[in-house]
Amino acid sequence: MNYGQIRKYDVANGPGIRTSFFLTGCDRNCKNCFNKEYMNFNYGSKWNDQTTKEVLDNLSSDQVEGLTILGGEPFENSLGLNKVLNEIRKYSNKSIWIYSGFTFEVLEKIPLARQILDKVDVLVDGEFIEELKDLTLDFRGSSNQRIIDVKASLKNNEIILMKGYK
Repeated sequence: MNYGQIRKYDVANGPGIRTSFFLTGCDRNCKNCFNKEYMNFNYGSKWNDQTTKEVLDNLSSDQVEGLTILGGEPFENSLGLNKVLNEIRKYSNKSIWIYSGFTFEVLEKIPLARQILDKVDVLVDGEFIEELKDLTLDFRGSSNQRIIDVKASLKNNEIILMKGYK
């Protein structure tokens, strides 16, 4: 699993100050993707134990509210991501947001993706669609994308959107 960058303090990809990392590799090829270079699975640096430690160190700061995972497509790195999330959850209970071009309905049916969903709090789902681009939306680029409360959705067996976001 490769990553393109880690942001210690990110205020653009979820509420408050967050640490974020961008995994590389994506086969979706959305029109006008904002991270074209991250589509390449070989781009960036190899994830290792030191990378996990760096993320955990960032999350230990009182200033950091949580973690956001972006890409590329995080769920196209499911084996590595699941392992990393297992480590992160051992040491941090801070909120985890994850972005995916796949919808919740697809992800919840894939066993490994479901294991990842069990470890995250919020999923921003759906491909970026250029024709639905809307710069007024909170934390997403096109109006088809949803900000989903993962825990509530899994518990209630239906999509529950996060309140307070337009």
